Amino acid sequence: MERTLSLQFEKPSFFRRLQGMLGVDFYRLFHTPLFYIFIAIAAIIPALVSMGAMGEGETAGMFSNAWQIIAADSPLYIVHDMGEYANMNMVFLFGGIMVSIFIGHDYRSGYVKQLFTTHAKKEDYMISKTLVSAFSMVCMCFTYLLGGTISGAATGLPFTVNAASLLCAIWGKVIMSLGWASLYTFINIIFRRKFGISIALCFVLGTGIPVIGAAALLGNTAALNIFLYGSSVQACLSANFFSVLVCLACSVVWAIIYNVLGSVILYRRDVY
Repeated sequence: MERTLSLQFEKPSFFRRLQGMLGVDFYRLFHTPLFYIFIAIAAIIPALVSMGAMGEGETAGMFSNAWQIIAADSPLYIVHDMGEYANMNMVFLFGGIMVSIFIGHDYRSGYVKQLFTTHAKKEDYMISKTLVSAFSMVCMCFTYLLGGTISGAATGLPFTVNAASLLCAIWGKVIMSLGWASLYTFINIIFRRKFGISIALCFVLGTGIPVIGAAALLGNTAALNIFLYGSSVQACLSANFFSVLVCLACSVVWAIIYNVLGSVILYRRDVY
């Protein structure tokens, strides 16, 4: 009898709590039109870029290979023109906007207040939001890949590439979704009452402007790889297995740091 009572009042484990939180977040994600809108945007972006590449003006002729719409030829810490940025890295830019809207809705709708009244573990919220956001950006990466492949074929450019490097580039960018998602979740926890600031900051960081500025002063130093944008550019058409490891290490480390800091903020400040 006593054992039965103890089991009834036993606190759920971390994994059971996280499973429940993820179930709710994924349900809300799949029933939110915003998710499918951004998935479609990710697929359409390559087509828009390809139209510019085939047209007239500054963007015309910016690609010499169809796969350049997926990744740059080599790591680019300094972007000299938008053509160099016009690859799958744009998923991280639009992904930040989507995360801001998704988390912002939690606070505007009162969902967070209801959640933390019955679910006291703030770290569960951070981890769940990070994983769901990362999943969203991974989906955007693959729809971008599909759209980019179709658009690349439409340009008539050659598809010649080192297959191993291309796979490393794609998986490197997919892996980086975790790091970017954790950063965007952290930003939205800090500026939860200032929706406009969170979107603007996610946009600026998504473009890699701070790292690009540092690279302009310091040069293309490998030290910049410790930052999200710095390691993201390692996922290029000259990537190798080591490049993927750089992306993985940076993404995981920053995900841990941002989730810990975000949880601390939620515990120490008014979450509403």
